[in-house]
Amino acid sequence: MADIAAVLGRLTAAELEEIHATGPQGHLSRRIVEALDRAAGGPGGGRGYYVPAGSVSGTGSPHVVLRSDVAAWLFGHSAPAAVVDPA
Repeated sequence: MADIAAVLGRLTAAELEEIHATGPQGHLSRRIVEALDRAAGGPGGGRGYYVPAGSVSGTGSPHVVLRSDVAAWLFGHSAPAAVVDPA
């Protein structure tokens, strides 16, 4: 998995604003998931940066949130000690 700073550095200012508006545990929009994928190298490339939230939308799509260490890096909080690196 690429460096968090490098991937998030490839997002546009508008994309970062949307993530900040959503908050560290907010459900990511399809647009942001696609932006993370693009920034991480292409379709599905950002999957390690977001994880399922455990709920689904009205259309049956799983809600996704930033992985805890990605959220911690972006929002400036400490990541929980028990973060599991999926890489």
